[in-house]
Amino acid sequence: MINAIQEYLQYLHNVKKTSRNTEISYERDLRKAEVYFKEQKITEPSQITSTNLNSYMLYLEREKLSPATVSRSIAALRSFFQYLVKEQGLRDDPTETLRPPRVEKKAPAILTVEEVDLLLRQPEEDTPKGMRDRAMLELLYATGIRVSELTGLKLADLNWQMGYITCREHDRDRMVPFGEMTRKALSRYLREGREKLLKGRESAYLFTNCSGNPMSRQGFWKILKGYASAAGITADITPHTLRHSFAAHMLQNGADLKSVQEMLGHSDISTTQMYLNMGIYRIREVYSRSHPRK
Repeated sequence: MINAIQEYLQYLHNVKKTSRNTEISYERDLRKAEVYFKEQKITEPSQITSTNLNSYMLYLEREKLSPATVSRSIAALRSFFQYLVKEQGLRDDPTETLRPPRVEKKAPAILTVEEVDLLLRQPEEDTPKGMRDRAMLELLYATGIRVSELTGLKLADLNWQMGYITCREHDRDRMVPFGEMTRKALSRYLREGREKLLKGRESAYLFTNCSGNPMSRQGFWKILKGYASAAGITADITPHTLRHSFAAHMLQNGADLKSVQEMLGHSDISTTQMYLNMGIYRIREVYSRSHPRK
């Protein structure tokens, strides 16, 4: 099964051109399933039946995994076996009868425009670290890119004259524009802050930590949490919250769905469509919280 999983992951990368995050997620889910089946003396995908898979689903539920996590595991297994049937000649697909658990749809957390403005004003702009942090926050909200794309940006990905960045993934490049406020924050960081953080070292990366190494996702997450706390924002904020906020605010202010899809890098427009419903989600939340007859 080890070889089959590895070949499938290469297929995702080379043929399907899936995102790195999807590849990491699917590999994690499939490796977990591999360990379980190995304990059941099952070592080849052709030995796995729908009954085995249902037992595995029950095992995941006993592990107290959320319905969303179990559903993601099912999606990974289903994609894996569809590949085996289509590309490797496996006769039967045991995932055909699998039914994912019901997942309660939660509205993505978004910040108000006022909360975003307050958050972006938290870094101390008279220090190299503060200049960097302000530039990162401005760029994240201005473009809606993923935190992995933000921390992976290189100087060469920044088109200063035209005002856009290029996010690179596999063979696909995605150009996302940014506005004047972001340009000013980036300009000050590059002019006054970045060299002081590098302390004579060289780096191709746009954003570095105080040691001159590329900023990590975990490092930025900690920075964001600190500023959210300082701003008095009580919501459980993550870097993805700014991505959600970017999309919701763009659509609420008249941006067309297709353009927002392209800027976010969504392969399926239905993923972007959920942001159209942010207004009704908020109304529902207020209603549920405030109406005397729940």
